[in-house]
Amino acid sequence: MKKIAIVTDAWHPQINGVVTTLGRTIQYLEGCGYQIKTINPQLFKSFPCPSYPEISLSLAGSRALSKELQKFQPHCIHIATEGPLGWAARKVCRKAGFSFSTSYHTRFPEYVRMRWPVPLSLSYSVVRRFHSSAARTMVATTALKDELTGRGFNNIVLWSRGVDADLFKPAPKKDNGRDRPVFIYVGRVAVEKNIETFLQLDLPGTKVVVGDGPARLELAQKYLEVCFTGYKKGKELASLVSSADVFVFPSLTDTFGVVLLEAMASGVPVAAYPVTGPIETVVNGVNGYLDDDLRGAALKALEVSSESCRNFALRYTWEACSKQFLGNLLIHDFQFGD
Repeated sequence: MKKIAIVTDAWHPQINGVVTTLGRTIQYLEGCGYQIKTINPQLFKSFPCPSYPEISLSLAGSRALSKELQKFQPHCIHIATEGPLGWAARKVCRKAGFSFSTSYHTRFPEYVRMRWPVPLSLSYSVVRRFHSSAARTMVATTALKDELTGRGFNNIVLWSRGVDADLFKPAPKKDNGRDRPVFIYVGRVAVEKNIETFLQLDLPGTKVVVGDGPARLELAQKYLEVCFTGYKKGKELASLVSSADVFVFPSLTDTFGVVLLEAMASGVPVAAYPVTGPIETVVNGVNGYLDDDLRGAALKALEVSSESCRNFALRYTWEACSKQFLGNLLIHDFQFGD
């Protein structure tokens, strides 16, 4: 039985695209007979991330990581994030001469720049250095692959995303006492999501925000007419999404956006900016609209067919996503430390 170690700074109880993607991929790999160990912050002492307390950052160093890997003896190591655990695992693998893969899920340089005056060139040089040691770096879209190649990244391969089309599916619209049309956003409520742009739009009906994050309290107090539900998951989340008329995605920095597929699978069209992420999955008139005028895109999306949205989303499955991930891995004939 082949053993795969996945090192990630993002893990439960966080609710985001990284955790969802890793969870569904691990489920598939285990079903195929692979033994998986997830090395995450819950295994070590940790501290709250500055400005983002719901995210835990591990205090473990390379020695602690090495012990975990020596104990598990994997045939393959994938480093999913560029956080403290990711850097520690990178150091351990390099020292042991053990080839590994990484993935680029999050635009950390842009996120850091939104909070502190750190030049993008400096942040990208750090992130590029992290991934340069990997035999393969996985990204979700061809647009992101081209962008990172232009920034000097190498060995980039594609790893797309999927959607649970059994959970997220069209259903009778529930008004929940809200005026229609209902425009919904699902995701972190944080500055990097550009969410206030959505809240400021002059739109008819009701705006709904599903999710939590460091900006939620401030925005809820500022936009009293908006319904903030907090985090939702499972059937409750699926019901909220399917009851909406348009899914508005204001982010300018997401690398993909699994929530876009969840909306489409629910028969809900997407309105977004024509940027990396949405530009890969939203086709004007088919499953939503992309436009630099986000309000215009949201209003035009009201006319898009629910069936057309659903059919487009069904192209993306977690099985196909997981098979692509597996094909990108470097599985050694020997184990770590041999």
